[in-house]
Amino acid sequence: MQAARPLPQYLVQRFQGWKATSYSENHAWYRRLASEGQHPRAMVISCCDSRVHVTSIFGADTGEFFIHRNIANLVPPYEPDGDHHGTSAAVEYAVTALKVAHVIVMGHSSCGGVQGCLDMCSGKAPALEEKSSFVGRWMDILRPGYEKVKDLPEETISKALEQQAVLTSLENLMSFPFVRAAVEAEEMTLHGLWHEIGKGTLEVYDPKVSGFVEV
Repeated sequence: MQAARPLPQYLVQRFQGWKATSYSENHAWYRRLASEGQHPRAMVISCCDSRVHVTSIFGADTGEFFIHRNIANLVPPYEPDGDHHGTSAAVEYAVTALKVAHVIVMGHSSCGGVQGCLDMCSGKAPALEEKSSFVGRWMDILRPGYEKVKDLPEETISKALEQQAVLTSLENLMSFPFVRAAVEAEEMTLHGLWHEIGKGTLEVYDPKVSGFVEV
């Protein structure tokens, strides 16, 4: 633990501001959350990208969303191999313990992880091909999506692959037996979203048209 250092002062000041305002004005609600536990309505799987602020976009209150973030909002396929699976563990907990009513996968524009996959699969990022690259091996999940869009015009391929990341995750979610069982029993629904950061727009996947449509 020698690498640990005191918290930066600007974070200390922001915490103190939150404690004096948001917490102070809603302390009864926070105490209720602490005593009764969490009962989120939905799980949101989004990207680690700092520009993607899910609670702000949906105006969510504390305790409303169970949020899992990773590179490029990907869900791997169901692989009960006894290895470490952070995303799969989060999905399992949300579905089997918290019994959320919705699982939402939210992709976004200008995704660095998706761009890395695009560069790797097109031979422009040999470092990501190395076995030692955590990012590269994680983005292997999206290789099937790349195969579906690789022949599109250059100006459209990035967005197409970002949306493939969402669709790949939705497909992989259904490979989890407990997810499939909850969906088929109509106890839970799955949703795919894509957010355009600069324009502030949101698109949702509509299976009726096999594409994303603006909300």
